[in-house]
Formats: sequence, C-alpha cells, structure tokens
Amino acid sequence: MRSLAESRRAFSALELAVSRRLAGTLYGAHQGVRLGPGSDPEEVVPYRPGEDDVRRIDWNVTARSTEPHVWRTRAEHEVETWVLVDETASMDFGTVEVEKGELAAWVTGAIGLLSDRPGNRLGVAHLGSDGVRWSPPLPPRRAAVRALSGRRPPSHPRGRTVPPTPVRAGLAGALSELDARQRRRGARVVISDFVEPDGQMHRPFAWEVPLRRLAGRHDLLVVEVVDPRELDLPDVGPVVLLDPETGHRCEVWTSLPKLRAGYAAAAAAHREAVATAVRAAGAEHVVLRTDRDWVTDLVRFVRQPRHRAPGHRPPRRER
Repeated sequence: MRSLAESRRAFSALELAVSRRLAGTLYGAHQGVRLGPGSDPEEVVPYRPGEDDVRRIDWNVTARSTEPHVWRTRAEHEVETWVLVDETASMDFGTVEVEKGELAAWVTGAIGLLSDRPGNRLGVAHLGSDGVRWSPPLPPRRAAVRALSGRRPPSHPRGRTVPPTPVRAGLAGALSELDARQRRRGARVVISDFVEPDGQMHRPFAWEVPLRRLAGRHDLLVVEVVDPRELDLPDVGPVVLLDPETGHRCEVWTSLPKLRAGYAAAAAAHREAVATAVRAAGAEHVVLRTDRDWVTDLVRFVRQPRHRAPGHRPPRRER
C-alpha cells in the first residue's frame, strides 16, 4: 500500500505517460473512455449512405418526406463510470516488471484520467477473496489517486455493515451485483484475467450472461490482463506450479516439447474462448500484457472509432 505522497507521485507519472501518448496520436479534443456519443435523440437529418447507422432511420419522417432520414444523438456531457477490478488470488502473479494486480490498479488510474471531464464521476468495485467492496463515485482524478494507493474501502464504512458479494459467486456474481447496484446509464469497465477458480477453460463461462446484461444497459469495456508465462512455458526443467485460486500444486518437467506445446495450445484456446464470449456479449475488448507498453496499447485502443455492438439497439424516439 502506497502512502498518499507516493500515490500522488505515481499518479503524476501516469498522467505524464498518458498525456504523451495522447499528444502523439490524437488531434483535437479527446473523447475519453466513453464508448458511444450518447443515447438521447437530438435532431433528424437526411440519411447519408455509408456514414449513418440504418438502425437510426426515423420511419415517420421518412414516410412524410419520401426520403430516408435518421436521428442523431445528443452527447452526454456528464458520465458516471464504474470500474470492476478483479483482485482475486490469480491476479497476484507476474514474471516481468509488474504483477497483473498492479497492472489492474494502473489501468484503473488511466481510466480515471481518460474519463476526467467536468461533472464526471468514477466509482470502483474491488472483487477480492472476501467478496466485493465498493469505493463511492469520486471526481475521476481523485478516484485514480485512490486506485494507485492500493487502498480498499473498509468493510464497515461509518459503522454500517455492507454485505459483500459471496465469494462463491466470483466474477459472475460481481457483475450481477454491479448491474443491480448501479442502474444509472454510463460507462462500465471490467478489468480481470478471467482465470476461473474451478479451472474452467471453455465456454460457456458463468460470467457470460451477467456480462451480456451489463453490456445491454451500458457502454462496456472489458480489459483482459495477461502475463507472458500464462501463454507458454519456458524450458527450465522441473518446476512446481501452484494454482493461486485453489492452492493446488503440480510438479511438471518443462523440458518436454509435447508438454510445452499442449500448455501453449490450451492457453491460446482459453484466450480465444474469452475473446469470443466478450464479443458475443456485445462489449469492447482490449488485452493488456505485463510485458508490453500497456499505456500505448490502451490509448491506441481508445482512440479507435467506436462501433456499437450488434444487438445494442438505440431507444425509440417518442412522437
């Protein structure tokens, strides 16, 4: 856990890194982490083939004018963002400069910087071994400093007992809890390694349905954190592998080519299964690695044009 002074220095370093990447890749105002411009209809304009979304055709105006018209949305200038951070045992792993849990904290801070606009708020939900703890929404910069400090909210704020999400529910339960607690439309970010406590590697995952519900109500970004040693085994002879979620130990001989090939194939299949499940849920997906310049990877992803996921229908305009 960092002191307040250390947290502010870490935040300043992160802010400098993010601003440098933005200055080198973007022109004009940056839209932040928001994945869509808005949802409320603002005006009806003639349809432009190849530019406008056909799902936004206003059929009443089109019928009266005999020419296709679409409605445009009004940008939402005040956004409440909630970040769900996986802090379970599997995140306490790293073989490069940082552990996955540390990277998750840095990414939370970066989300605070990217969503920092007047009136915006950022709340953080911490999924740990004892369930979910909630940090109340704060101005994004303050929330980012708190995230970098490593401090989690107390179990009993102001003397009131806050029951956590049951541990057995895991990520699926935390997603359901986030959806139930925070109903106001906004941006949602999920940061996890998607390592299941029961070792499940294939679909369907327990978290798919609640993730789909969350994506149906909010602009959702899924950040998957990965360490290179989770993707392939080095040839280092006999090693003892420990499952951080269950404590199970297993001794393996990494010099066997067949073993290393099987491990790499299983890891790749799991990563692809996670990516497919996230896409099927209708969420945006970015993979950040502990051995790469994750700031550049995140900024490059955020600056890409956002596209609404299939099945995410805009609200009907009332007449």
